[in-house]
Amino acid sequence: MSNGQKNQIEIRTVTIDDLLEVLALGIRDFKAAPLYGLFFGGIYAVGGWVLILMLIEFDLPFLVYPLAAGFALIAPFIASGFYVVSNRLEKSEPLSWRIVFGTVKSMFGRDLGWMALVTGFSLFIWMDIAALLSFGFMSFQFFSFTQLLDVILTTPAGWAFLVIGHTAGALIAFGVFSYSVISIPMLFDRDIDFVTAMITSVRFVKQNPRVMAVWCFTIAVLTAISLLSGFLGLFVTLPVLGHATWHLYRRAVAPAA
Repeated sequence: MSNGQKNQIEIRTVTIDDLLEVLALGIRDFKAAPLYGLFFGGIYAVGGWVLILMLIEFDLPFLVYPLAAGFALIAPFIASGFYVVSNRLEKSEPLSWRIVFGTVKSMFGRDLGWMALVTGFSLFIWMDIAALLSFGFMSFQFFSFTQLLDVILTTPAGWAFLVIGHTAGALIAFGVFSYSVISIPMLFDRDIDFVTAMITSVRFVKQNPRVMAVWCFTIAVLTAISLLSGFLGLFVTLPVLGHATWHLYRRAVAPAA
């Protein structure tokens, strides 16, 4: 794609009121087509349960929390189904499982697959950092899940691990958020390359730093609540946030020519 074509993607300014409105629209779309939301939210929740059980089974409890937190990095790809639903509701077009699955499948035939690779690599880096921090602060000792919680919550090394681990996680999460917040729905909506989509997303965050910081914090809080509920909250929060992201994207950039 030429530089002239890239420059055609006009970035808009959004406000806190826009965030409230897109959340309301996300709730509306979830209520309008709840089965799709529950299905895709369920995939995410069940996937989290399976991975955590595997870590516990293989005596890797120190990776349970980092994986639960880092798993949110790949949520935008599960949310691809929500973009299809919201787009068709917006156009008053009929919905069916065949249409939704077929559209999501076709998306990965385009540059969305490269976006999945980039985001998956980010998750891999985060898990590596979490493992190194765990080994460093726990002196390469292996604990049971209950022993690990006791060490983390009652010792200075555990407290330092929490502070440094959360700081590193927040930096990585915001980096992923910056390049993916509107790039994935953009790849669904437009025939553009993934690099252009990522750059546009970063430009949008840079132009709206305060509002996007609030949006990132909102996602983090809702995700944390969902994790504390044993992933059950994801059946609702993920669909609402997925639909809301579609509507945020629609406000973030001018319509394609």
